Amino acid sequence: MADGETDIRVRGLVKQYQGIRAVDGIDLDVRRGETFALLGPNGAGKTTTVEILEGYRERDGGEVGVLGHDPQEADRRWRTRIGIVMQESSDIYELTVDEIVRHFAGYFPAPRDPLEVIELVGLGEQRRSRTTALSGGQRRRLDVALGLVGGPELLFLDEPTTGFDPEARRRFWELLRGLKRDGTTILLTTHYLDEAEQLADRVAVMSRGRIVALDAPDRLGGRQGASARVGWNEPGDGARSVETDQPTRLIAQLAERLGGEVPGLTVVRPTLEDVYLRLIGEQG
Repeated sequence: MADGETDIRVRGLVKQYQGIRAVDGIDLDVRRGETFALLGPNGAGKTTTVEILEGYRERDGGEVGVLGHDPQEADRRWRTRIGIVMQESSDIYELTVDEIVRHFAGYFPAPRDPLEVIELVGLGEQRRSRTTALSGGQRRRLDVALGLVGGPELLFLDEPTTGFDPEARRRFWELLRGLKRDGTTILLTTHYLDEAEQLADRVAVMSRGRIVALDAPDRLGGRQGASARVGWNEPGDGARSVETDQPTRLIAQLAERLGGEVPGLTVVRPTLEDVYLRLIGEQG
């Protein structure tokens, strides 16, 4: 099912619940070594799609290949090649951080060094702490450590930075960039659009079980060609703004007319959030 360049291949994927299509015939490819973000509101079908790819949920129709195998028929060897960070996890109350990461490492044929992974996710000082003593953000980092310790070729991340403070989120982003440099394929679901923009090579937006847009973050929904709003302070007339398809030409004209410097100059193009909200709204 894989062509040597694609780690995930989906064609016509369907999943129904009581006659309602939660996933309605989607096609999807995730390239080897790519960081791919799946966005959408609650109920869009993201979690169902990801669970099918992980082999935790059976589909009702379509074809799915993950690392060259159908997840519904994949064996334990296939599972050792993927890492999963679920949106929610339960505590193992009697184990310390060090004990649980080492325990999980034992499930894999070629795990990463548990201590290295613990340090990587920022839990070095909590190595000997039990899970019940961890804060919400620290527990989330432990979830990430358990997803990484097997040294996966393909990593599924479901809302991985929920509960992280801003500094911890940015450290985590650097961690993911390092994994990408090492060749790990990453499928990320997140409600943080800045996270998707920072990390993803490509973004897909799901709504009502369908993919309504798929492209690089700076091109999604025609973003790269959208009009820009140019603002400036007009001497003696106050703040002005104009929407234009040729912001560079307008700025050059303003600079010439105003003697070189354009006071209060701003140039704003639609953000990823603007495009995302428009796409979701069009489906509503």
